[in-house]
Amino acid sequence: MRAMVLNEYKKLDLQDFPSPECGPLDVIVAVEACGICGSDIHGYDGSTGRRIPPLIMGHEAAGIISKIGAEVTSFAVGDRVTFDSMVFCGKCHFCLRGQRNLCDNRRVLGVSCGEYRQHGAFAELIRVPQQIVYKIPETVSFRQAAMIEPVSVAVHAANVTPVTLGDTAVVVGAGMIGLLVVQTLKLKGASQVIAVDLDNEKLKTAKLLGADVGLNPKECDVAAKVKELTGGRGADICAEVVGAAPTIKTAIDCVRKGGTVTLVGNLSPEVNLPLQSVVTREVRLQGTCGCNGEYPECIDLLSRGLINVEPLISATATLEEGPAWFEKLYKGAPGLMKVLIEPSRKG
Repeated sequence: MRAMVLNEYKKLDLQDFPSPECGPLDVIVAVEACGICGSDIHGYDGSTGRRIPPLIMGHEAAGIISKIGAEVTSFAVGDRVTFDSMVFCGKCHFCLRGQRNLCDNRRVLGVSCGEYRQHGAFAELIRVPQQIVYKIPETVSFRQAAMIEPVSVAVHAANVTPVTLGDTAVVVGAGMIGLLVVQTLKLKGASQVIAVDLDNEKLKTAKLLGADVGLNPKECDVAAKVKELTGGRGADICAEVVGAAPTIKTAIDCVRKGGTVTLVGNLSPEVNLPLQSVVTREVRLQGTCGCNGEYPECIDLLSRGLINVEPLISATATLEEGPAWFEKLYKGAPGLMKVLIEPSRKG
């Protein structure tokens, strides 16, 4: 099969690669679309330690089943499917508690971290275990379905955040996940959603997708403005979708006493925390990781048009064009959100 392989850091090669073998509980999926994730870009140069070459990256994907294992009964060749990025064991303490995103034996597609190597979906074919596979209706395109993985991150974040009908929510960071969080918090009942970002174009997109207000820290005192918009109290909930000390501080400064800050971003492994503000105002900090079985919910939301991913897709490309798009994204080309690689499409 053809695959885009990270053979050394910052060097992607299009090459022939052995086709995956199908285990008894696996399916082989012919990949129709796979998104380039920010984590792939950070792994591209080796900075995360989770993309050790050689590796086929890519974990946001959808396609058509081309082969099923001998013990697979829920799927058939020809089924249109997407799949979770996390492979869980189903047997550990956390899986048995229904927290499979916290599985002790979790493996992530398109990741190689020393403990394991799990090839991903920047290839014509990928092998995935049936327990993470989901059928998609004809009303959801493969391009939309490739966005379900990031949608699931936003939906899970909303699900672990205590939102009450009528709440004010602040979303700090209007990148792709942040824009999805804007939509999910609105769906969950937040009556006022305030988006915060340094990029006014992203704030315009946030308003297009449901944000009521967009605030740029370069143009105003964000925390003061949020208090002004909430009768002096502050927001009921804040979602931080960057993962850096300044944006986490912004989220904490914006939330009211007794409110919740949900930490979605994880750019920095460690950050300074305004501890006294958190403790004396009894602010709850809630971490969130990936998703935990929300795929059916996400598929339904997309199929009914309740979450809109189309404005987030900046470009589509063939496998041959993939390395050039990685370079553009790595160098921070302006105006790009999600770039989808379509392995079945010829140049």
